[in-house]
Amino acid sequence: MAQSVPVRDESDQGAQVDASRPRGPLARWWRGGQRGWLLVAVAVVVAVLTFAGRYFAVRESTDDAQIDGHVNPIAARVGGTVLAVLVKDNEVVEKGTLLLRIDPRDYEVAAARAQADLGENEASARAAHLSVPLTTTTTGTQVTAAESDLEAAGARLASARAQLREAEARDRKASQDLSRLRPLLAKDEVSQQEYDSAVWAADSARAAREAAEASVREAEKGVETARARLAQASTGSEQVQIASARAASAAAKVDQSRATLEQARLNLAYTEVTAPVRGVVSRKTVEVGQVVQPGQPMLAIVPLDDIWVTANFKENQLRAMRPGQSALISVDAYAGREYRGHVDSIAAATGSRFSLLPPENATGNYVKVVQRLPVKIVLEPGQDQEHRLRPGMSVVPTVLTK
Repeated sequence: MAQSVPVRDESDQGAQVDASRPRGPLARWWRGGQRGWLLVAVAVVVAVLTFAGRYFAVRESTDDAQIDGHVNPIAARVGGTVLAVLVKDNEVVEKGTLLLRIDPRDYEVAAARAQADLGENEASARAAHLSVPLTTTTTGTQVTAAESDLEAAGARLASARAQLREAEARDRKASQDLSRLRPLLAKDEVSQQEYDSAVWAADSARAAREAAEASVREAEKGVETARARLAQASTGSEQVQIASARAASAAAKVDQSRATLEQARLNLAYTEVTAPVRGVVSRKTVEVGQVVQPGQPMLAIVPLDDIWVTANFKENQLRAMRPGQSALISVDAYAGREYRGHVDSIAAATGSRFSLLPPENATGNYVKVVQRLPVKIVLEPGQDQEHRLRPGMSVVPTVLTK
């Protein structure tokens, strides 16, 4: 007996297929929205990546940066014992505030001695200046007197020579008379008295001649003396120059004494040490009773009104960096608080070039290392009125290169 094979209707097969798929409007929305969400997610990712690329492309940052500022060291300019220290560590002082005192007694004595030396040298200088016109007048008078003495000496010499000629003539006459009477006395043609008178006259004439000769010699000496006096008096211009030189030397000593007095007064003033700037007292090492030497550091003053950021950027971060570009500074100490600033300047050399032992790349063992250049970033004014930023604090600056 033949078995009958059941035959499925096509409508039944379609009904089974429809029964295996979700039914209703939610299922239709899901089938259509799955592709839409995927496209939206892709679009969002692309947008985020594009924005991030553009955002970080114009920003350069580094964590190798810190707050920088001036540190004014206060050192002793004179030596001595510290009598008083008038400030404490971390105290804010104004410019000109008295910081400490050094024993001034030695410097007061030095100033008084310098004052006395100045008075003495000023008196000597006045006397030397007064001697110049006095020497001028005196030398002029001496020349006139010496010329007169020379003329008088010449006249006396002429007179003595005339008297000598007269005495020589009388001596010759007396000698001749005596020579004539000597043979006559032998013949008894003249008396002994006449002969004695002739002898006396000859002796007198000879003595007169000798006296005249002595007078001539004396007159010649007087002329020589008068000439010497005239020569000495003729050096009046040199004497005036000498007096002027002495006056100039005395004036120079006065200037020297004034400089010494000024130095003594400065040393006395240096015994009171004052603050050169407004700032915070730091690194105080001086105590009362301590003996300090000139140049010895005692404390430091850090002015907080003038601070900046020194950021060490890698050399490949400086391609688009220029002075004047804006910057944001995040301070680690204050939970990343940001300050505004701008690039002031870029250093002329890398930090390694200023090190004590700069690297030598000509050894043959060269390994390329990315270098860093210090960049000075200045804060915009009015952001740190409380002076919370201190030199040495770590910061993270970000420079907007466009």
